[in-house]
This record gives sequence, C-alpha cells and structure tokens, in this order.
Amino acid sequence: MRVLFMCTANSCRSILSEAMFNHLAPAGFEAVSAGSFPKGQVLPRSLTTLQQAGIAIEGLSSKGNEAFAHNPPDLVITVCDKAAGEACPVYFGPALKAHWGLADPSEVVGDEVRINEAFVATLQRIEARCTAFFALAFDKLDRAHLKHEVDRIGSL
Repeated sequence: MRVLFMCTANSCRSILSEAMFNHLAPAGFEAVSAGSFPKGQVLPRSLTTLQQAGIAIEGLSSKGNEAFAHNPPDLVITVCDKAAGEACPVYFGPALKAHWGLADPSEVVGDEVRINEAFVATLQRIEARCTAFFALAFDKLDRAHLKHEVDRIGSL
C-alpha cells in the first residue's frame, strides 16, 4: 500500500509523517509526501527531530504532488491543521482520502526548549497514528471499513 501524506508546504508535518510511517512500516507499505504549494526545502528542525528519534532522513525532500502523477497512491492523508478546508487532491483518482490534522510545530513561538517540545510532541502523535494504522487487520477490511478506520485514527 502506497500512502501519500500531503500538507501545504511539504516541509514539516508531511515530512515527519512520511519518515515515521516508513520507519514503522512492515513490508508492502510505503509512504511518500508532497505539498500543494511546496516550499522546496525541508525545515532543518524537522530533520533534526527525526535524527534525534533515530529515524532515517535520507531521500526526504519538499516536492509537489505532480511528482506522483504517474505513480498514484492508494491512500492520501492530509496533515495540515487547516487542510480540512482545502480541496482534497481529486486527481489521485480512486485513492482513499483522509485527514489527520496536526498543528504546525514550526509556528510555535518561544525558546528553543518550547519549540523542540512542539516538534517532539508532533512526531509522537504521528507515531501513535501510524502504530494504530499498522495494527489494522487489512486482510479483513473492505474499502468502506478501511476508510472508516483511517478516519478514526485521525482523531487520535
């Protein structure tokens, strides 16, 4: 199963989600990420947060959804806090679509400790959602039930 995590800039939340998903993923699962308006670079703090958690950062880059036009995902998950109000990328055809909103840790103001805590907390929330996702009985879920479960996980 190929999962696309989407956000606006593809520099923080979608990157953290892609990396954590792939870190935990069993064989047969792969995550990629994209942005509707990609920033063109990954936030350095996103990469540092991943490295401190022992998660590989090789190959992570900020890109637009056109990068997947010829290899569409099976599931598209938007992760921006405001993405629920944005148009979901319908050009991914039959892909299931879900929303796992996350507050943007890069918008947190304060000292280094507070900002770092926001990034770590975001990564922990992503980890909890990915863990719940991988615990699903995929072989017993039809499309409608999978959609229901993925939506439910977005509220964790």
